[in-house]
Amino acid sequence: MSTPALSSQVAGPSLLDSRAVPWLLVAVGVLSYLGSGDLTAALHALRLPDTDDAMRLAEVRDLVGGQSWFDMVQHRFLPPAGVASHWSRLVDAPLAAAIAGLTPLVGTSLAERIATAFWPPLLFLAYALVLVRGLRTLANGRAAILAIFAATQTIVLRLQFAPGRIDHHNLQIVFLLGAGLCLMQPLRTWRTGTLAGLCCAGSMAVGLEAMPLIALAGAIVAVDWMRAGRPALPALLGFGLSLGFGATLLFGLQTSPALWATDACDALSPPWLWLAGTGSALALGALVLQPKAPRSRAALAIAIGALGAAGFAALFPSCLHGPFTGMPDAVRTNWLDKVREMQPMAAMLRDHPAEGLGFAASLVVATLVAIILAFREKTDRRPFVVASLFLAIGAIQTCFQLRGLYVASAFVPVIAGICLDRALTVCGRPTEGTGTRVALLVAVIALNAQVWLLGGRLVEQMANVRKDDAAAANQTEACSEPPAFRALAGLTTGTVLAPIDLGPYLLVHTSHAIVAAPYHRAAAGLIAGLAVAGGSEDEIHRQATATGATYLALCPDKDQTGFAARLARGEAAADWLDPIPLDGSALKAWRIR
Repeated sequence: MSTPALSSQVAGPSLLDSRAVPWLLVAVGVLSYLGSGDLTAALHALRLPDTDDAMRLAEVRDLVGGQSWFDMVQHRFLPPAGVASHWSRLVDAPLAAAIAGLTPLVGTSLAERIATAFWPPLLFLAYALVLVRGLRTLANGRAAILAIFAATQTIVLRLQFAPGRIDHHNLQIVFLLGAGLCLMQPLRTWRTGTLAGLCCAGSMAVGLEAMPLIALAGAIVAVDWMRAGRPALPALLGFGLSLGFGATLLFGLQTSPALWATDACDALSPPWLWLAGTGSALALGALVLQPKAPRSRAALAIAIGALGAAGFAALFPSCLHGPFTGMPDAVRTNWLDKVREMQPMAAMLRDHPAEGLGFAASLVVATLVAIILAFREKTDRRPFVVASLFLAIGAIQTCFQLRGLYVASAFVPVIAGICLDRALTVCGRPTEGTGTRVALLVAVIALNAQVWLLGGRLVEQMANVRKDDAAAANQTEACSEPPAFRALAGLTTGTVLAPIDLGPYLLVHTSHAIVAAPYHRAAAGLIAGLAVAGGSEDEIHRQATATGATYLALCPDKDQTGFAARLARGEAAADWLDPIPLDGSALKAWRIR
């Protein structure tokens, strides 16, 4: 059943009112998404766009190869002890099942390529189904279909659902979109509350990056109950109980019983279960006490929330400082603060203005449009209020850390689909005012991230921006492709000392062990990798000795300075390094004496 506030009223038949128009736009968008060649390339050769994708595949391979479900140690990372991963087996499971099921039919190599190529598009299909299901009840079928087109134009979503992108952010996007759409529904029921809570629990199990949005979801449900009382109690009960019990169940499923009492600030563990349990406590308190006055309900919610926060601070004080506890200052300054997704949007706009505009501008515009619509709507403002809150939290987080874009961008197509639907309706009304037409046209254009990306690139060309960064990016990509590792993989198995970002690809494309990879739990490896990137010969030699490394591998023109850069360019040598010819490889390698 459509909500009148969001439904379009068609004045008369026209070409723009044809059902074919939305589907034509969706076809164009999907073809641009799948027709870029990425899917074909991913099937032809193993393509892993990011270091996290490579590490995910290494983790999945270990699971397929017989490593215990609860053994989250990457044993080829800083051997012999290895490094314990904080990632979720719930993401590994479907990939491992697909590879294991396909291997007897097509062989291991093709099975891996099929699984890694098709898993992200399948998740995009899930995202589209959730989007359509939610918007059909909030607006109408045409707005829901147009929202799919908008999703194919949202650059962040295209990147997160690109073939080979097997990291966990895309799954989080699906979960949080589902939670947000449930909370936008005009009727707050047990069903919508339970679904929203389960989606938030799933997101927590997969990763903690979206905790601000999960906290927002809980706050929305609590405020609903404080304002409405008994009519909103079923939604509060459903959300609070499903979040608490769902998170606990998923924690038990993916965590070794030996670690159930271990506090981990970077993964679902007792500190975060405590916070999830606070939501359950509020739900049960509301059910038992059932305070009638709004002030009494607010007092109960504030009291339970304060107790939960105080207990968290008292029981888990280290987690008050975030997930990266115990990290040496040198590693935080020289590595973590320079990781792209950890940098503020201002840095992205400064260094890569076109990409920065393509990533963030549509999110900011969607936030503003949602706020305007929330004030202008005459009947049910709730969908726009909730959407604006999710978008605004993401936009604020993005100002400090770029990764705030990932999940918040899931809500851009919600607003864009509704605006596109209204724009088509207005264009079919000859009597509609010019101001309304222009406003909707500007909103529709500004909500398309591709427009911002194109505009940014034109500005870069007009400003005659140097192309050195593009050349460096091409070199870096060549160093992460399978051909770069073939010769290195043929060497006697050993431990490779290399720059930080090469580590995951070495795990995937060779049988060697590694010293460094971009993961905060391996501080010793990060220190060694930083030495390779910018240290002196003595520092690199010291790290090679300390880690028992067999080989040194470098990618020329990668972010290196000092001795490693001169070594890669052939301008330096060392008596403890024997060059190894790697025919056809973009890498340079040496055997450590």
